[in-house]
Amino acid sequence: MAKSHYSFKKRQKELARKKKQEEKRQRKLAKNNDISEEASKETSEQTEEQSDEQSEEQSQDQPLDAKID
Repeated sequence: MAKSHYSFKKRQKELARKKKQEEKRQRKLAKNNDISEEASKETSEQTEEQSDEQSEEQSQDQPLDAKID
């Protein structure tokens, strides 16, 4: 009578499960990185806009008839 390869099949199934879990983890990491990159780009754009607005306000606050001594 032929012997069953239960342990071999079990190991192969376990390896396939671990591979699938690792791929899923990689997809999640990639998705999180994409989201964080977009957020950082938006934040940097907002910061640039705010700094531009502040510099415009400062230039408007300075009097044009300032005395030079």
